[in-house]
Amino acid sequence: MADKEFDIRDRGLQFVGSSRIEGPLVVVERVRDVGYDEVAEIVGEDGRARIGRVLDVSDRLAVLQVLEGTTGLSNQAVRTRFLGENFRLPVSRGMLGRVFDGLGRPADGGPPALSADRRDINGLPINPTARRYPREFIQTGLSAMDGMNALVRGQKLPIFSGNGLPHDRVSAQIVRQACLLEEQVEFSIVFAAMGVKHDVARFFIRNFEDSGTLARVVMFLSLADAPSVERLLTPRMALTMAEHLAFDCGQHVLVLLTDMTNYCESLREVGTARGEIPGRKGYPGYLYSDLASLYERAGRIDGAPGSITQMAILTMPSDDISHPVPDLTGYITEGQIVLDRDLFNRGVYPPIAGLPSLSRLMKDGVGKGYTRDDHPALASQMFACYARVKRVRGLADVIGEEELSALDKQYLKFGEALEHRFLTQGEYENRGIAATLDLGWEILSTLPRDELHRVSDQLLAEHYRPQASAAPGTPAAPAAQAHVPGGR
Repeated sequence: MADKEFDIRDRGLQFVGSSRIEGPLVVVERVRDVGYDEVAEIVGEDGRARIGRVLDVSDRLAVLQVLEGTTGLSNQAVRTRFLGENFRLPVSRGMLGRVFDGLGRPADGGPPALSADRRDINGLPINPTARRYPREFIQTGLSAMDGMNALVRGQKLPIFSGNGLPHDRVSAQIVRQACLLEEQVEFSIVFAAMGVKHDVARFFIRNFEDSGTLARVVMFLSLADAPSVERLLTPRMALTMAEHLAFDCGQHVLVLLTDMTNYCESLREVGTARGEIPGRKGYPGYLYSDLASLYERAGRIDGAPGSITQMAILTMPSDDISHPVPDLTGYITEGQIVLDRDLFNRGVYPPIAGLPSLSRLMKDGVGKGYTRDDHPALASQMFACYARVKRVRGLADVIGEEELSALDKQYLKFGEALEHRFLTQGEYENRGIAATLDLGWEILSTLPRDELHRVSDQLLAEHYRPQASAAPGTPAAPAAQAHVPGGR
């Protein structure tokens, strides 16, 4: 075998030896008939087969990324077999309720997914000319989102968080509570976690099992002790599964990807090993296009009954929203939900910041025919009043609260009520949209009527009830609360 360049086997060509092994990369020379992103099988002296994929290829050289690591491989003894296809995932409706690892292998003790339909995980972004405009409201049960930053079917709406903030709890709550208001349509969730610790993975699995949510969820978990390069494939596995459920099975699918910062760190690691010229903060120059290749696989397609809505959760190093990962994500997606450390430190859960958060497509998914006709005006007025609260608090820091006008002091009370009654809710408290809107009107009614300039007189006549307003800091009315099964 050693005197031959390659040997023909049942699954492709086998090449003996490599010119260089560096980190997770193996460089094989004198190759032929090898394609970009092709799957390869790498065998060392111990006979153990490892899976890799082609990252770069030229006329006589191929760079492979080894998923299980290169420990124990030697340049002389390594044998590489190119399998002639890209990574593929067997997809079927029967995968709902299952847990898989980052490469699509069963992680729940069940059998492998059996399907004749094996899809290339790389997929393609949706053709802009074939896109349908995102519409229709998705209820998350979180007032901070549903009332002020609503999620729309087919939208890309990321969550920006910081280290130590409860983004895992918030994402689990969204998975448990997310639903469509139309009962006759199918709704499922694809959840992918990259670089999570074992205890976090157990939290997600136990949470979904106890609440009965797992039956409508497909989970892909790439753990922290798995090879970091595995994280580059995990979101593609999840999106391939979502495309099957949405466009083949006609379901409306919500995809949650956490943590996209871990994904980008793996991308940087591979780029460094390849000797690429780094861009901002060491990330590869193609970070934007790589993220776009994932985010743009969400949406709706003309003639297809289903849809893919995507929420990417990412952590901002040092809470820096200008960091390349959140910065580039914001250019691609249609808004962002921002978790605020100051709100969290003051006991607000979920700590969703009112003003930095934005859902650019909210206007197309709420209002008459979707939620309630007063929803757009109510949200606009709450944003305007909360912005005034921020200005008044800044003024109070300078001159002291006792020097404020009576109206400014009313705005301070409104801000406290908004944060501790509207934004704040239990981790297992699922508020319907009607309860959220009613609570919003109750809190707006703590302000004088002539301060509500963004609401029509007709809506004020229907919903403004100053006598019904409660003191700031009191619990929300029981009618605004609903608990999901399995809650604690």
